[in-house]
Amino acid sequence: MHVDGTPPPDEAVRAYLPLVRWLVQRLAVRKPPQVELDEMVSWGIEGLLDAMKKYDPTKQAAFATYAQFRIRGAILDRLRAMDWVSRSVRQKASLLEKTYHTLEGQLGRPATEEEVADALGLALPELHAMLSEVGQMSLFSLEDLGVDAGSDRWQIEKLLDDGGTDPMQAMLSRERVDLVAEAIATLPEKERTVIALYYHEGITMKEAGAILGLTESRVSQLHAQALLRLRGLLHEHFGDAAEGAATEER
Repeated sequence: MHVDGTPPPDEAVRAYLPLVRWLVQRLAVRKPPQVELDEMVSWGIEGLLDAMKKYDPTKQAAFATYAQFRIRGAILDRLRAMDWVSRSVRQKASLLEKTYHTLEGQLGRPATEEEVADALGLALPELHAMLSEVGQMSLFSLEDLGVDAGSDRWQIEKLLDDGGTDPMQAMLSRERVDLVAEAIATLPEKERTVIALYYHEGITMKEAGAILGLTESRVSQLHAQALLRLRGLLHEHFGDAAEGAATEER
């Protein structure tokens, strides 16, 4: 183990290969048909090695947490490079994310939809239309921030059972859980509820709409809006590792 907390390259690849493969399995449903799983694994390993080069223990989260973002980000970046998600939609998502983050930094609280629309020079229905478009992106999910839906997120540690230090357990440390929980706690009430219903309870957006008395389209807008806020907040903790979850062009 290096003094900065990162393992030697060969040891890291062996130790974290189950994590790479697990992330590939989670992202496989989003891949175009011409992409092979082995190819995605190689992209993930590139992300792991990149994490080792760029990890700074004085600025980033624990290495296992940082590596997860780098691995996931490397895979998503390669998929986006194929222009699987349209350039215009990615640019809209990037603009929205920056606008929410800037406004909320100035206001010291979550920006309202009216404030965001005004900052963008849009009418409220136009903002809703943008959120709906971004919300339909198949590469836009809380999973991109390292949080998985349902009980799967509590099962990761079972991937490694060979004893010794378990990087999966480190990845699921209280640090990561607390950071995500704190970020979610800052969301407006309806957005917090949508996140809880969709990711924790594992119900569909249509079902969430029925519970909240909203249309499925409106729930999708709230979901997209919540993720835009969360990515800005978590970027402060994970540095440019969180950029792997962003939709803007490189």
